[in-house]
Amino acid sequence: MDLSSGALLMAAGLASGLAGSIAGLASLASYPALLAFGLPPVVANVTNTVAMFSTTVGAATGSRPELRGQTRRVLRLVAVAAAGGSLGAWLLLTTPASAFEAVVPWLIALGSALLLARDRLRAWAEARAARAAAAAAADPSADPGEAPAPSFLPLVVPVALVGLYGGYFGAASGVLMLAVLCATATEPLPVTNAVKNLATGAANVTAAVAFAFLAPVHWPAAGLLSCGCLVGSWLGPKVVRRLPERPLRYAIAAAGFGLALSLLVV
Repeated sequence: MDLSSGALLMAAGLASGLAGSIAGLASLASYPALLAFGLPPVVANVTNTVAMFSTTVGAATGSRPELRGQTRRVLRLVAVAAAGGSLGAWLLLTTPASAFEAVVPWLIALGSALLLARDRLRAWAEARAARAAAAAAADPSADPGEAPAPSFLPLVVPVALVGLYGGYFGAASGVLMLAVLCATATEPLPVTNAVKNLATGAANVTAAVAFAFLAPVHWPAAGLLSCGCLVGSWLGPKVVRRLPERPLRYAIAAAGFGLALSLLVV
């Protein structure tokens, strides 16, 4: 590996950490860099999944205030998402590489579309929370200082499916998980986002462990990418406070559509 390739992977990791903090779509920065590095699609995907472990660590560390009092809920969601991630990893390892290459452009396009729709998802979640708060205020038997506890059973299947997607490919799995959790949670969005980070991280880590032992991970590339991701995920919240989020998110989505198109025509 030459110096320029190493610098590319470090920069891509940094961008992935930032993209994950800004838009929940880290893989749209890292996966194309691994393809440009010369890795085949499946090898690039498993290497990317292993490298994203550091992003999960950074997100969990930075979300401790929002995660207070969420232990039981998080453990349940993590267990379900991890089971889905294991199944997704199994599918990737047991299906032909041609199947992955055929579906991945559409998965990238889906992730980009969901990224553009994130404001609508947030607005929907906030409107739903406002309706739930109004209903609770109208109920004389309700405690006005207590938010309704998010229901768990309706989440089992969708969380497992998002976990499966995360274990198989993963781009935009954070956006998907946020939408699923918003369907039952009426809490502040930062709390939902923090829980989402751990749920998607569980699917990613489970798949990463499987890939580390069973898949052709390119370890030098994974190491460099992981270092960049760790720095990017640490810097992300600081950058978001100073830069306009929407133009950056739109630029990432446009790049994702461009990548999807290029993979379809190659």
